[in-house]
Parts: sequence; structure tokens; C-alpha cells
Amino acid sequence: MTSPVKETKAQKSERLKRAFNPWDGLAEIRRFARDGFGSIPAEWIGTYFRWWGVYTQGDGAGVVGGKDGQGLALPFFMVRIRIPNGLLRSDQLRAIAGLTRRYARGIADLTVRQNVQLHWVTIEALPDVLEELWRVGLNTTGSCGDVTRNITGCPVAGVDADEICDASSLALEADRMLAGNAEFYNLPRKFKISITGCRVWCPYPEINDVGLTAVERVVQGKSEIGFALRVGGGLSTEPYLGAPLNAFVRWNQVLPVIRGIAELFRDSDQLREHRERARLKFLFLRHGWTTQDFQKDLERRIGFRLDPAEPEHPPADVYRDHIGIHPQKQPGYCYVGATVLRGRITPEQMHAAADLAERFASGELRTTNMQNLLIVNVPRLQADELAKELGAIGLPVSGSPFWRGAVACSGTEFCKLAITETKSFSRWLVEELEERLPGFDQHLKLHVTGCPNSCGQHWIADIGIEGKKLKIDGRMVDAYYFCLGGALGLNQAIARPVGYRCTATEVPEAIERLLRKYLADGNAGENLRRFFARHSDAELRNFLAGEFVEAVPRDLPEGRVPSSVEG
Repeated sequence: MTSPVKETKAQKSERLKRAFNPWDGLAEIRRFARDGFGSIPAEWIGTYFRWWGVYTQGDGAGVVGGKDGQGLALPFFMVRIRIPNGLLRSDQLRAIAGLTRRYARGIADLTVRQNVQLHWVTIEALPDVLEELWRVGLNTTGSCGDVTRNITGCPVAGVDADEICDASSLALEADRMLAGNAEFYNLPRKFKISITGCRVWCPYPEINDVGLTAVERVVQGKSEIGFALRVGGGLSTEPYLGAPLNAFVRWNQVLPVIRGIAELFRDSDQLREHRERARLKFLFLRHGWTTQDFQKDLERRIGFRLDPAEPEHPPADVYRDHIGIHPQKQPGYCYVGATVLRGRITPEQMHAAADLAERFASGELRTTNMQNLLIVNVPRLQADELAKELGAIGLPVSGSPFWRGAVACSGTEFCKLAITETKSFSRWLVEELEERLPGFDQHLKLHVTGCPNSCGQHWIADIGIEGKKLKIDGRMVDAYYFCLGGALGLNQAIARPVGYRCTATEVPEAIERLLRKYLADGNAGENLRRFFARHSDAELRNFLAGEFVEAVPRDLPEGRVPSSVEG
């Protein structure tokens, strides 16, 4: 007698999704709240809650405390709030602050997709959290799960003095078209969209499944603004920068094109066979598709041909964080960008920022892809005073390159898939580097990710460090593996794994050695990316170690890629 074939993770996931649209389950969520955590069935814990931007948080030990590639879960939830294009009003931020204080033990994080993420939420509190968000025009729909994630855009859309166009209306329309739409509740995996009219591509279109960037063309003497189109971008364990299509997408074609790509993704049965290879990029990486194949299928679906692409002007090596005081296109006004170190923000800071946005400006705030917070429409004469007050609440508008450039994922504090703790470590690392290199003034993207899934986006950082474990004196301790030279835009490149790994406590010294070598030997006007590019992996590894060392492997795990994380 033959034993039954065990259901794969992909098969289980597809079965559960076919059986039920989680967005139809609000009554069940309310029942779970009445009956308690023990009443929640496994399919909700492991799958359906994610469609509501909700998943269980880990016990603090991360992946090493569990089994089958996932750590143990506590009876508490992470709740991710969807903020399309990063657009926030002061009353909305004040509401989030209140929820954070009452239900999340005072802990909230700004994410790399312009979301706000709460922790420690109980099932009993979840309906109240959702309803209060709805009252102020916010929701959590599709912030996790196999659906369209938060649609990102330039946080200074509409006020940027140098933008090509304000594309935020398109981001909001695309959000309304896809989020909560039953036609798109069952995608193979997460689906990420970026739409920007800015020149510096601050929402990272290169690493989205769909990246639309504004371009201008002249036809018969008339100027027209449309968009260039990239598809298939993504990071995780197999980073892939989006492939440009030969397309100029007119303004009124943007939504049909996005819908067509979402349908193409949804209908790709080959992407449903393996959870680990279910992103759009794997059509190119695994299934032999070309950009011509993709565009042909897309045009068949949308029913019209796209005009040939116009020349693009990718941004060079520029910061995309909008930190500081900057003039707006509106005469006499500025926007003020405050740094939120590693994205961790308190209810008190949110309340104060909301109050400041009303006192000094129009009550409009923006979240950014680098986990920061902006206030827009500030009269120029009041910008310096606003900056001073933001600094007083721990949200400075200037800071060292280490403070400004640091990005960190959730880490083992809350994530069941993380290997290392990241948030407290990142703060300590920044403080150490500020003390060790007080005069360092070069732009630096320093990204910390607690596992290979790259929620901290280490693949696109100047210095990206990936969480590992090392056994020291018989005890497992946090460690990090170095990837150097990541960049987007004109000089785009995936960061190179250089073969160096050290314990977490040794990371500041290693980075100090590397940066001192750059300061001593860098050519005039040479930034970090170029410095790294002209040195071999072996040389960079030796700079980090301060001596010759053999390369070590990254030790990629075999486990599943999670559906809930941001990477």
C-alpha cells in the first residue's frame, strides 16, 4: 500500500486561497476577537490574516527558536497600515499614535514601503484597531499576503520643485483599483508597484514588480508626459533589478497597463508551483521569458500597442531620502524631512509631529522608503523653527551619514524568520560609528537585514549586512555577512557578497577599517560606490578584516521564503 503524497507548501497555499477570499472574513475576525486566540484556526494564523495586513509575531528568538524554517509565534500580531504614496494627514497620524499607545505597547515602525507597522496587538483588540483606522480613511487591506502591497510613490509628489509631474493621483487610483478587489485577492505571491514623477526615483522603481517612472517626449511640437516601464524587480534571496520594456506609457494608459500586468501575474500558473519562485521576476530568471515576450502578452491583454520607449535619464549616485529643508515648487514654501532612526517611532513623537504639521503647515505629512517622516507646505520663514522642534522630539532634520543612511528590518524582536536582532543593534552601530568617525561626511546607505530575505534591502546599500549566527565558545551569537557596493539608478548594481563575516560586536570596527581605507586611498571626488567598484572582493574583505582572510560562504538557508515580509 502506497502512502499518500505529502502536500507541498505551494499546494497547501493554493488550496487555501482557492477555498476562501480572506477579505470576506471580517465577521470571522470579530468572532475570533470575542472567543479569544485559541479559537483561531490554523489556516487563519498561517494564511488568511495576512490579507488583512496581520500576522503573528515571533517570540524574540527568531527562526532559531522554531522548526521548519520558522520561529515560534506568540499570541500577538503585527498590524501593517497601508499608506499609498506615503500620504498622511495629521489626524491620521494622531490616530495611529493613539492605537500604538493603547494596543501596541508603544511600538511602531515606519517600513521600507511607506507603511506604518504596529506590534503586540491582541486578537481582542484587532476589530477596534481596524475600525479606528477606517474612521480616519486608513486601512490594512493587502499590506501582507499574496496581493498587491502598498503602492509606493515619491513622498514629495506635488511639492517637489524639480519633479517631472505629480503622479500621486495615479498611485491612489491604482490602489483603489487593486486593494480589496476580489479579482486580485489570489495572486501567486506579493505584487509590488511603484509610480513616480520625480527625477531621483525615490520610491525605488528598480526593485518593484511594476516600476513606472515619468518621462517627457515631444510629438509634433507638443510636449507630453508619460512613463517608462520596468517589470520583475525584487530582492529577497535572489535579487533582480527590473527589466525595462520598450514602452512609453501614456498617462491614461497607466491603470490599464497596471491591471494588465496584475492579470498576467495572476494567470501565470507556472509561478504557483513553488512558493520560493512565485514572484514575477522568475518568469525571467527561471522560465525563459524575455522582455519582448512579456510586452507581447501584456499588449494582448490590454488590447492596444504601447508606443516605443523614450530615452530615460536615470539618477546618478544621489540620496533619495528627502531629509533636510528643501524649497517647494510653491513659492515661499518648503518641505522638511526628519530622520527616524531605523524607522522606530513612538506615540509621543507621532502626536508631536502631527501637532507640528498643523502648527507650522497644512497638516500634511509623508512617509518615505528610507523609514523617515516629512512635513510639507511649511512657510519658508518658519522652516528653521520647525526643524528645531522636530529635533527636540528626537526627529532631527540633519545628522551624520550613519544616522541618516541607516535602514533596518524588524529582526528577531518580532519576526519569526529573522536570524539576528536588528533594531537595537542598528542604533548601537550608528552611535559607535559616529564616535569612531566623527568627521565622516560622505553619503552612505547602511542597511541591516536580519536574514537573507532582504527586508532591510541590503542588496541596494553601499554597505549591506545580512544576519547570520556564529558559534563562539560553544554559544550561538549574532553575526553579520557583508555585501558591498549596491546601487540604483544610472550605476545600478546588486551589492557584492565579499566573503567577510564577523560577530555583531565586531561590525563597527570592521566598517571603521573599511571607511578609513576609503578616506585614505579614495580618489578625488570618488564616492563609496566607485571605490568599492574598483577593488576586488578579496581586497574589500581584507579592508574589513584589517588583514588577509579567506572568503567564507553566505550559508544561504534552504527554507521557504516567507509571504509576509517586505523584502
